[in-house]
Amino acid sequence: MRARDDAGALDEATREFMAARPQLFGIAYRVLGSAVEAEDVVQEAWLRWQNTDRVDIREPVAFLATVTARLAINFAQSARMRRESYIGPWLPEPVDTSMDPQVGAERAEAVDLAVLLLLEKLNPVERAAYVLREAFDYPYQQIADILETSKTNTRQLVSRARKHLSAERREPVSPDAHRRLLEVFLAAAQTGSLAALEDVLTTFAGSRPTAGRPSFSPPRGKSVALLSVDVSARGIERIMWLVNPAELAPYVASPNN
Repeated sequence: MRARDDAGALDEATREFMAARPQLFGIAYRVLGSAVEAEDVVQEAWLRWQNTDRVDIREPVAFLATVTARLAINFAQSARMRRESYIGPWLPEPVDTSMDPQVGAERAEAVDLAVLLLLEKLNPVERAAYVLREAFDYPYQQIADILETSKTNTRQLVSRARKHLSAERREPVSPDAHRRLLEVFLAAAQTGSLAALEDVLTTFAGSRPTAGRPSFSPPRGKSVALLSVDVSARGIERIMWLVNPAELAPYVASPNN
């Protein structure tokens, strides 16, 4: 009978974890900017969930989000050192968030690659506070509990993060404008039209990217790079090419690409 009870408890724990998993990955991914590192954090959260006395836990999702956020913050401390030794400029790994709204976050903030790149300039605690508030709409008190700080300090963390990002981001444009600028850029690049390129390019880095678009090599249509452009009302502010095969493969393999 005890073995059956234990098996039932583990089954229930598994169901609770799997229901929360998309949100847990979404939190870890936005704090870390890396799908691989986020998966490591989620896996560690699962191990801790298995080994936790769950009898008195009334809100599994809240508990798991707390564990995941704290793990991600710790992981981010060491990730900074690894990225300093990265060959070439480090870019966040793209993730297709369209398949699951919880991965995509409850709000649009902290979803785009350009925003994730700007978040790298925040310290891990500021980044976690911003992500939990702006992407997942967590109440300030819950964020404070997760970060083991006061509600007042949490508000200050989020406020500082917002100010830092708004100082570096230019006013975003609509998705349709994003798409048009990307299409114009690609057409101009393919035809070698310098005048058309000059019309859409600006001289300053700015706001947010269009959805990434894989670029293919001629033999067998193999994806070799992901192009993402930073767009504001003035035009294309920055062009980002992701060519690391390890970072590119998960995005290319996603169902919508």
